[in-house]
Amino acid sequence: MPLIVFPTSQLLWVRVAALLFTCVAFSVSAHGSSLYYSSMADWCIFCWAFSFACTLLVLLVELFGLQARVPVSWTNFPITIASYATLLCLSASVIYPLFFIKNQPSYGEARNYRIAATVFSCLAAVAYMGEVSLTKARPGEVAGYMATAPGLLKVCQTFVACVIFILVSDPVSYNQHAALKWCMAVYCICFILSMAVVVLCVGELTGYLPIPFSKFLSAYGLLAVIMYFTATIIWPVFQFDKQYRGGSGPSSKLDRRGGAHCSQLPALPR
Repeated sequence: MPLIVFPTSQLLWVRVAALLFTCVAFSVSAHGSSLYYSSMADWCIFCWAFSFACTLLVLLVELFGLQARVPVSWTNFPITIASYATLLCLSASVIYPLFFIKNQPSYGEARNYRIAATVFSCLAAVAYMGEVSLTKARPGEVAGYMATAPGLLKVCQTFVACVIFILVSDPVSYNQHAALKWCMAVYCICFILSMAVVVLCVGELTGYLPIPFSKFLSAYGLLAVIMYFTATIIWPVFQFDKQYRGGSGPSSKLDRRGGAHCSQLPALPR
């Protein structure tokens, strides 16, 4: 019978911890927290389940030494997954207690389950932060693009862009003026391009570009800076100035949160 040797390391234990914490979080929440059906409950369960499944996949591939056989770049895939899992678990750690613990008429065992799920979600987020810290590129180290600061920034950009889409679409708050539609177009275009960079790096598809990847990044970075700069100026003017709003139309979640537009705009790419 062949003996499988799995060398231990700090990174291994961090991944195992993240695997256990996410497993406990969604198991406890699904089993005894008595959640009512809602999109927020589904989102939190998805965050934990997705992070758990991807971390398990990474561990199994490394356990059986299948890195060379998987159709992705193994220098980029694990840290990309860890980065997204960090953001997903962080969002679940904030959303879950706000919607299902604070000001909720749940007592006794159900409330204890919800508190436990929140605690393990926070622990999972910390574990994934540790994994990103251990696997990101150090100065002078040769590593995949997604392990560098610009690569990690692309992950943050795509995630924050998704948050913006949610905030401005419930209710729709960009149909009041053509300038607001331009801002929405900026978010969509930059999100698509940032996600394309992530997919190209993880899928080892950068060689299929008609231009060198470095030039593509430079051109996209310059374009995104200009587009985000215009959106940063236009959105608050046409969304919050009563002169342009005319007092009509539903207020978006960005309005109700008192000018959260400044903090919700994606970071500029490097």
